[in-house]
Amino acid sequence: MARGNPLVERLGRRLSAHQALHDRDRDARNGLRWLPVLRSWQTRRLEQSFEHFLEDPKRRAAAQFFVTDVYGDRDFSQRDANVAKVLPMMQRLLPAGVLETVTDGIELGALTHALDLAMAAELQRLAPRRQRLDDALYAEAYRNVGHQRLRGHQIDLIAGVGLGLAKAVRTPGVAMLLRLSRGPAKASGLGELQGFLERGFAAFSALGDGKAFVADIERSERKVSRRLFKGDPDPFR
Repeated sequence: MARGNPLVERLGRRLSAHQALHDRDRDARNGLRWLPVLRSWQTRRLEQSFEHFLEDPKRRAAAQFFVTDVYGDRDFSQRDANVAKVLPMMQRLLPAGVLETVTDGIELGALTHALDLAMAAELQRLAPRRQRLDDALYAEAYRNVGHQRLRGHQIDLIAGVGLGLAKAVRTPGVAMLLRLSRGPAKASGLGELQGFLERGFAAFSALGDGKAFVADIERSERKVSRRLFKGDPDPFR
């Protein structure tokens, strides 16, 4: 890991945590049958919560990016393993602001996976024979797992990734840099990361006001989290 740059060191720590969390030899919860069910359910829930964004032509691409690339059920472990190998080169290729957004995205992935592992274990305890997940069972597991502060930080990171992309769109030279780095990124094993940045940049370029969009998502997700912790009978309304 590159030394001397606090941001790169933070990124290295987040990558190590991310890889450890996905290691089945270290954490058997990765093999729980509830884990893929939970991830799929959460993606559908996000699509329902973001329905008004997805129906808005200006916001559709950015909302879809959040569902699939930021907060969805994709496995980013291989992408992040490749990032870990080329940290010094990333420091040379990417502006500090973009690197910070990457760091937030990887930290979000690690935290989300850690919370998902805890949720899958609780679902296994609550419903070892059930095959389907519904709102009530999800809410019960969510409250039992707890970690209200970490849930809040998870939403902080979602907002951080969005705001970072919104800022990158307005930064001169970033679009050109992404185009120029496409070939070197692919050759260095950073193709997945390059794709993440390009999709995010394209999605946020179509938005008029990226900050307002991110604020709407943040506000919505904090309401859902509060309702879940309070035992609201209809937390996703």
